[in-house]
Amino acid sequence: MRRSARFLAALAMLALVFGPALAEARPGGGFSSGSRGSRSFSPPPATRTIPNTTPRPFDRSATPPTRPAAPATPGAAAPARGGMFGGGFMAGMMGGLIGVGLGGLLFGNGLFGGISGFAGILGLLLQVALIVFAVRFVMKLIRNRQQPAMAGGPRPQAAAGGPAPAGSYARQMQDGRPMGGMGAGGAPAGVPVQVGPADFQAFERLLRDINIAWTRRDEPALASLATAEMASYFRSDLRDLAARNWQNETRDVKLEQGDLSEAWREGNAEYATVAMRFSLVDVTRDMSNGAVVEGDPESRKTVSELWTFVRQNGGAWRLSAIQQPG
Repeated sequence: MRRSARFLAALAMLALVFGPALAEARPGGGFSSGSRGSRSFSPPPATRTIPNTTPRPFDRSATPPTRPAAPATPGAAAPARGGMFGGGFMAGMMGGLIGVGLGGLLFGNGLFGGISGFAGILGLLLQVALIVFAVRFVMKLIRNRQQPAMAGGPRPQAAAGGPAPAGSYARQMQDGRPMGGMGAGGAPAGVPVQVGPADFQAFERLLRDINIAWTRRDEPALASLATAEMASYFRSDLRDLAARNWQNETRDVKLEQGDLSEAWREGNAEYATVAMRFSLVDVTRDMSNGAVVEGDPESRKTVSELWTFVRQNGGAWRLSAIQQPG
């Protein structure tokens, strides 16, 4: 009885370990992987194909996370340095002299009546200085009250660098019209580029060719179709499957719908993130006997993902990232 319990526990542990690989054995493994240049940690804009959802952040990426600079607070001044008169020796001296003046007032000798001779001349100068400081202090208060209202006033959305509304640039992939990309996250990097019908045909072809190479476990072909980073993830996933004596087949891939999320240029590189919904036959088999481990070879499944492509100096497009909807 005890031996049966241990056997069942071992089976349960194996199910937990192998479950994710069984469920998502297609290219990318169901992860968000790769890089989108400087926009790797900015969510792509929503499209009609994948609407109203924020893509899952990258589970695997060679791009190190960047912390955005803290926004400047409207009207914020430099850190105070010890009060009205600054800090250090100046603050101590001015405080002492004001104390002397207050003492003179208390004893009926005037503001600086407690000192005479040269000190009297100094007292006059200090009175003038106090008036100047007081005027500057009042002007500073007035400016600080006015600046937030000015900084928070209306301004054009494009000039502010904010994201354009979804749908204003995400168009149907097959309609044949050129499209431009917009920024994301309020601070787009790079400049928009135009993507035309020939580019979309290349994206659809890459979708098919990558799945064919994946099924054949053709690592050199995957390296020619994807960036070095994505090819390394494909290679690692294929070897994980082989270690379990499994092979994943994805065949008869058909693009059902796709549209552009954004496209932009960074230096010599052009990026395009495309939302794609496609159907395919997705089956995982045991390589020793061909038995089906997961999936149905007679039925199709539908997948929605965001694929990012990159090209250098106007060359061929290559896969740079795959992201899952949130």
